[in-house]
Amino acid sequence: MTPSLSLAIAHLNIGTDNFAIWVVHAPYPSGYVLHDCVWSQHVTETWQKWQQMFAPHNTLDIPLGKKLADPNQLPSELAQMPLKERGYAARLMQELGLRLWHWLFKEQILGSLERSQGIAMGQNTRLHLRLEIRDPNLITLPWEIMQPKPGQPAISLSHQQLLFSRTISEVEALPYLRTDRALNILLVLGKDNRLELDKEASLLEQTLTAGGPLASSSQGYAPCLVKTLVQPTPQQLIQELESKTYNVFFYAGHGLPAPDGGQLFLGPEMTLNGIELAQALTSAGVKLAVFNACWGAIPAAANRQAIPSSSLAEVLIRHGVPAVLGMRDEIADCESHSFIHALAQALRSRKPIDEAVAEARQQLLTVYKFNQPAWTLPILYLHPYYDGELIKSFDDGITELPETSIPGIANRFPPAVLRSAGKVWRLRPGVNRIGRTADNDIVIPEPSVSRLHAEILSRNTLIGTSSAQVYYLNEKSTYGTTWILESGSWRQVHHEEVPLVSGMQLKFGSTRSQTWEFIIENPC
Repeated sequence: MTPSLSLAIAHLNIGTDNFAIWVVHAPYPSGYVLHDCVWSQHVTETWQKWQQMFAPHNTLDIPLGKKLADPNQLPSELAQMPLKERGYAARLMQELGLRLWHWLFKEQILGSLERSQGIAMGQNTRLHLRLEIRDPNLITLPWEIMQPKPGQPAISLSHQQLLFSRTISEVEALPYLRTDRALNILLVLGKDNRLELDKEASLLEQTLTAGGPLASSSQGYAPCLVKTLVQPTPQQLIQELESKTYNVFFYAGHGLPAPDGGQLFLGPEMTLNGIELAQALTSAGVKLAVFNACWGAIPAAANRQAIPSSSLAEVLIRHGVPAVLGMRDEIADCESHSFIHALAQALRSRKPIDEAVAEARQQLLTVYKFNQPAWTLPILYLHPYYDGELIKSFDDGITELPETSIPGIANRFPPAVLRSAGKVWRLRPGVNRIGRTADNDIVIPEPSVSRLHAEILSRNTLIGTSSAQVYYLNEKSTYGTTWILESGSWRQVHHEEVPLVSGMQLKFGSTRSQTWEFIIENPC
């Protein structure tokens, strides 16, 4: 499990500039820190200048701090930078990135980030950094351009050290996610008066399947199949999602912000809002939804005030869609095609979604330059319990147990149970989910238990030259509050996979919670 650090930003008192920044999830126990701070007037000034240059049509502003008296006046630090070194646009891009970084990463928060990065380096892997913005007025800020020092890469580009995305903690549980070996994309083209839809459909299909739709694994690419719907009715779209096993949903067309997750214009007089779409995507098991439409990652506004939880990306994540990619602002067709081409190639090479987005963002920066806003437009949201894996190769990991409905397969595994307080829960071959919410197989309604806290799974394991049937505990809780009794003392388990032996005692949540005993009945 790749180490992850999740941060949250929230307004402390409406009408003031006071904020709290805290760690929601850290890869080590003492990393859960809190920092109170005041919104930076310097950020507001630079953000206003940034909007005037890169998004003059955007009517949503940050209702914090003071407005610039002279809209043509540069902040003092920018005015002191020599014009010969960088153009005004590049200096403004860098300055906003620096100011956002130094406002967010201070004192304990910076310390938690640095130690988390050290843990990731010690494990020879990267850190997943996820940012949750609970104040809707701050969502429009391009947090993806944050950088710690001049000359260092922006946080959303530095995929060699960390992988950046946004997230939301108040979410529905993840649906069951299939193990996919290929990209299976549903491409939907909605209403867009600028486009010749048939030509656009053909171009996007070629872009998504670059290298051939059935490129072999020896070429480094997973197969990619694309089904295209042009201006479908909502009923046709939902029926198509229900009839096939798509793992990527791709929409290109017109979209507008609205309170229920925005409006997607499928065709003349045919719209679909985010809540309606979320139901169809989660039921179909779609892992990634991509929206090549303006404003998909931006909340709706009323009286220049952002409406909480109203953007399309937020609504889909809240309803359990694992990953959503939307645009923060308008994006040109040539820019979006470059981004889609690079994204599809990275996904087909079996890279995690957040790494694939970082590579595609880097492609935009390379082609359209740092001092242009193209690379800042894609916004990625990941569900807090999703690791970003979209597809894997056949030789990755251990083959999962097939459906237990196959005659006789359940008989290979010795029957096992979990027992607690006089109650017995019989475990089935395959995966058994344990957690606080009702969609789990074993529900533990305690506050210290995560929505999906752990899984008990069974699979064939090679021991020496013979095969054995073994049960495993796969710990998945938010804070690592699963405990195993070993040699008379309780050992904490966090994001580990532990073999279970008959008689092993477990606790889920607090150490004061009830004790569970794993029992194998009639062991061989």
